[in-house]
Amino acid sequence: MSFWKKFTQAGLALSLVAVGLVGCGGGKETSSAGGESKAPAAAVKTLDEIKKRDKFVVGVKYDTNLFGLKDPGTGKVEGFDIDISKAIAKKILGDENKIELKEVTSKTRIPMLKNGDIDAIVATMTITEARKKEVDFSDVYFKAGQSLLVKKGSPIKSIADIKPGTKVLGVKGSTSVKNIREKAPNASVLEFENYSEAFSALKAGQGEALTTDNAILYGMMKQDPNYEMVGNNFTDEPYGIAVRKGDTDFVKTVNDTLKELKDSGEYAKIYEKWLGEKPKE
Repeated sequence: MSFWKKFTQAGLALSLVAVGLVGCGGGKETSSAGGESKAPAAAVKTLDEIKKRDKFVVGVKYDTNLFGLKDPGTGKVEGFDIDISKAIAKKILGDENKIELKEVTSKTRIPMLKNGDIDAIVATMTITEARKKEVDFSDVYFKAGQSLLVKKGSPIKSIADIKPGTKVLGVKGSTSVKNIREKAPNASVLEFENYSEAFSALKAGQGEALTTDNAILYGMMKQDPNYEMVGNNFTDEPYGIAVRKGDTDFVKTVNDTLKELKDSGEYAKIYEKWLGEKPKE
């Protein structure tokens, strides 16, 4: 190959590289003013979505007395979590009624959030390190702990009385099932789709104890006074409001709402309304 042919090919290659660098901006975007600007963030913007549709869509329980329970007669869903959700709607949209409640279970709530079916989960959801890998959590909005519910007169008085073969009922996808297997490894754990099914199974004699957060068990006791909680809480189960991963603006809005509720005394009113006592500091 002649010298001039080599020279021409080299010059063409350099020209193509130069064009490529101009075309990609050297890997950086430039603003109309000529200065550098960052590439658009890929994070979800739930606040924008809520404001655009003028409605806050939230995942709540329909089967958890005191927190989220649907009245089969009226179709109305009420509870502590519902009132907290309404406060968030009011904060964002100025009207607590601009809200849509969608039923979730412990098993379906994270997939529904990830799929965009709901904007947030307000459904007795315990903050855990494993779940933090999938969602972002607000500050703690309810302090709960795991306990046991048994029929009055049961020989089971605490978790120490869970013997090999004792049938303990729980809910699929809940941290309580994982915890009871760790705390009472010899127990026979039966899992149900939701708390309503689990409590019905307990009343039908399919198990000797039901385990979940004490807050949920309070609701079951209120439904049927023939059942009682026994022993002390054997875990710490702080509840958080879950949003899609990376949505820092929405997390801040939720945290601001919770702080305002607590500072104004409204949180204490909601707590006492549903739990029958003032929140413990």
